[in-house]
Amino acid sequence: MACNSGTCQSGCYRDDSSVGAEESPPLSKKTEVSNEGVNSRRSTEHLDDGICLKCKVNRTIAAAAADGGGDFGGGDGGRFCADCFRSNLFGKFRLAVTANAMISPSDNVLVAFSGGTCSRVALQFTHEMQSKAQKNYDASRDRALPVFGVGVAFIDEKAISAVSSDNLDRAVEEMKLIVSDLAPPVKQFHVVPTEAIYSLKAGDAKDRLNELINTVNDVTGKEDLLEHFRMLSLQKIAIENGYTKILLGTCTSRIACHVLEATVKGRGYSLAADIQYVDARWKIPVVLPLRDCPIHELNMLCSLDSLKTVEVFNGTCAGINGLISSFVKLLQEENPSRESTIMRTAGKLTPFHFNRMPEDNDYNGQVASRRRQKKYNLKTKDALPPESFCPICNSPLKISSFGTSINFDNGKTNPNGIGAACCASCQFQVLPNDPSSLEHFISLLPPSMVSQAGNGDRLSQRQLREQIEDCLLSDNEDGI
Repeated sequence: MACNSGTCQSGCYRDDSSVGAEESPPLSKKTEVSNEGVNSRRSTEHLDDGICLKCKVNRTIAAAAADGGGDFGGGDGGRFCADCFRSNLFGKFRLAVTANAMISPSDNVLVAFSGGTCSRVALQFTHEMQSKAQKNYDASRDRALPVFGVGVAFIDEKAISAVSSDNLDRAVEEMKLIVSDLAPPVKQFHVVPTEAIYSLKAGDAKDRLNELINTVNDVTGKEDLLEHFRMLSLQKIAIENGYTKILLGTCTSRIACHVLEATVKGRGYSLAADIQYVDARWKIPVVLPLRDCPIHELNMLCSLDSLKTVEVFNGTCAGINGLISSFVKLLQEENPSRESTIMRTAGKLTPFHFNRMPEDNDYNGQVASRRRQKKYNLKTKDALPPESFCPICNSPLKISSFGTSINFDNGKTNPNGIGAACCASCQFQVLPNDPSSLEHFISLLPPSMVSQAGNGDRLSQRQLREQIEDCLLSDNEDGI
């Protein structure tokens, strides 16, 4: 049966049974645009009907919640059903892991677990990848690829926080239950206090840590110093227990806040180092597989899958960090895509050479690393001068034309050279102004920080010598 020429827009109308019938003219550009509009309206109709945009079968999360009297708001909850939403979120995690060679079969991964939403999802997704690898291993005949190991670490900050011992003990027990409820392979759970960064007795280490924190007058400086201590604690756990990667649950929302915080604190040069998928400046590389996942999606997943969370150290930040967090929250309420926009904008910064996995990984890791190196135009480590790092926050320091780190010392020098080796932000917010107080502050630092400053001094001397090498006399030349 022939189409109706009055309504057909496909260009196929031809009534062969009619005498003297003519072919319809080909579609014009205006008609094609009209067809695109029809398809767009059909997609909108799916959303209006509460049908998932991906599978086009199930109802969206928002529609299902409205039927049950709940409310999941807009965003992906208004576009996807529960299964498609979860598949989409896990796909972001898996893509980040595979594209950046974060986990290889021979790895032993330490998941930093605070009990909150982000670390809970990171643990769940890592567990699912491990479970799938275990099934493939069991089904394989040759069993050529081993299954990567997973451990979980919780940093006990009781010594430097107002949380009571009873509440903390209950929270730790709940975390142990969460980890033990995960299906095999079994995951070891580590609980390590912050003061463990000192190689001292528990009481002496706790007193020294508190004394060190109390010497910092700036509220923002205290928070930043504690954050660095958390990383030092995770590094200590990983090194002592044979872990090869540290996995953090840092999400898009946290990175957006960090971008503005670093900008305000004057850490623009080192900002690119902190927001990449991989950070190998540490002895044990750190990976961020949830970098592309905003916090509201992670909260939604925890609600849908009934993933239990434990809030322990959930106090609000103060100083610059608290102001930035409130500001980003207001921006997000006005426009749900603001956090992603901030992160994508900062993501255009050129990464450092240590923002990729070392070359000694397996062949899959090397291939992914080379692809990412080509994508972001990363230079090889041998093609770049060695980096020097701040001994307090471990931020990379910008090297001047004379091979020394740019700093605003303001008289904060000391025999060990730590004051001059720090970045400008730490000098302003962390280091004491009084020279005698500064000397006392340095005496309280963990040994790892002191050794970092010594390495930085030797590195600066080597860089200076490399830059003036053409002007130096060789050993077999006569001096003047």
